[in-house]
Amino acid sequence: MSDTSVFPDPVYRDTVLAPLFEGVKANYAAGMSMINRAHLVMLAKTGILTTSDATKLAKCLAAIDVDVDINDLTYTGEHEDYFFLVEAELRNRLGDLGGSLHTARSRNDMDHTLFKMALRQRAANLIDELHALASALTETARKESDTLIVAYTHGQPAQPTTFGHYLSAIIEVILRDAERIDAAADALEHCPMGAAAITTSGFPIDRDLVATLLGFDGPQLNSYGCIAAVDYITGLYSAIKLVFVHLGRLIQDLQFWSAFEVNQIYVPNSLVQISSIMPQKRNPVPIEHLRHMSSVTVGRCDMVVGTMHNTPFTDMNDSEGEVQQAGYAAFDSGSRVLRLLTALLPACKINVDRVSQTTDAACITITELADTLVRDERLSFRQAHEIAASVAKGVIAKQVPLADGYNAFLSAFKNAVGCEPNLSEQAFKTAVSADTFVARRDCPGGPAKPAVLSAIQIYSVTLADLKARQTSRKGRHDAAMQNLTDAFNGLIGS
Repeated sequence: MSDTSVFPDPVYRDTVLAPLFEGVKANYAAGMSMINRAHLVMLAKTGILTTSDATKLAKCLAAIDVDVDINDLTYTGEHEDYFFLVEAELRNRLGDLGGSLHTARSRNDMDHTLFKMALRQRAANLIDELHALASALTETARKESDTLIVAYTHGQPAQPTTFGHYLSAIIEVILRDAERIDAAADALEHCPMGAAAITTSGFPIDRDLVATLLGFDGPQLNSYGCIAAVDYITGLYSAIKLVFVHLGRLIQDLQFWSAFEVNQIYVPNSLVQISSIMPQKRNPVPIEHLRHMSSVTVGRCDMVVGTMHNTPFTDMNDSEGEVQQAGYAAFDSGSRVLRLLTALLPACKINVDRVSQTTDAACITITELADTLVRDERLSFRQAHEIAASVAKGVIAKQVPLADGYNAFLSAFKNAVGCEPNLSEQAFKTAVSADTFVARRDCPGGPAKPAVLSAIQIYSVTLADLKARQTSRKGRHDAAMQNLTDAFNGLIGS
């Protein structure tokens, strides 16, 4: 069959190749230059190319980086993509020698190396912002370690605790999420270069050298997996997704707590918008933005992971440029959430008067009365619970604070036990105080101030370890960039 068509078809050019070219301009050109330089250094070090040829190629690559302003390029279809544009420049300037740079490598191993390099920088930025949020919450929890709040279960006032205790629970989740992202970031630190198309190369390549020059911890071992395994993508986006699933629950609490009817937390004027028609309304709109941006981030992560579903274990475009670039939006929206939440939470204050009112109205310290009866009156917990329930029912019906319910307590105790209690009125008031409730719960993980502060020390150590691991990765990347520059310049000098 005669075929007179010429690549690329205009529609394919405009719908696929041109957008991918723009993506390379925005995300991968600098990385491709680094890979070209590292691969050339390796070809020279191993003797695959002569020093003379490597020097010519090095000088030409350096000139192309200066002469070709990628931001001014418009995709024409003359070359399939930016990779072939650079190779064409090399061949135009050096003749057939320009094609020697591609010895012992493939677009397959290059692409996944590029993607990992782009992801590791974005992951590093997101990790830094997550660490900053954890630090801000840790400091806020320390300051608020004895600030009483109402803890809710099933949407109803349940027991008193402290804002520091509540934030400590959030910090633990954030630190676990940070550890998951840290592990996912480590999975980006294995270099695919040297895998070539699928099965490595018959040339005596040095995979360790290229990996080191590009700042990786080492080569990714199995060459088939280098071009087919996408778990570095699915693992990272799954870990990112969990951060914003979990932060979404915190954000829901902030929305609930700031509602007029609950009014447990005060959002400062700097983070409140006023209605255009109802001047009395203070709308904590940033909380709504946090909620929807978190959901958008979760959706973007799901998009990337879902695209990998039911794909073959091979090199495939499903895991490459188009999908990679689409996934970067998750980092953008996720970053906005982390930065806004880091500013919002420390700025908010607990409305202590409203907390006190809700504590009284909902009788939330009644559990400690039951516990006190078990300790001091030697009752079974079930009998103590029944007496406490009767007291709570009585004071709620009369709409009086539990502290004023001693008479109701005496009546309930006599009816249940048949005698007077040993508990005095003052001891009763102490038992049903929110401060007492919190202070007596001083076992590890409890809301008492010493327990909270002790936990915060543990969180601080965990966070410091995570930051150290992050610093170590960054240090390796920075050192590698300098080493690559020195090695490449050494070729030019030689």
